[in-house]
Amino acid sequence: MEKSEWVRCPICGNKTRLQLRDGTELKNFPLYCSKCKRETLIKAQNLQLTVIKV
Repeated sequence: MEKSEWVRCPICGNKTRLQLRDGTELKNFPLYCSKCKRETLIKAQNLQLTVIKV
């Protein structure tokens, strides 16, 4: 079974509509939060998120 988790907004902390699985890698991904209406560039690797630009 693959491990997965929901991505949380780095600004407001709410769950977004994006779910990451264990082998997913994202580079310069524009993460949009429907709650706070903001977009953030993120990098994800091995279920670890890194904020590039807020």
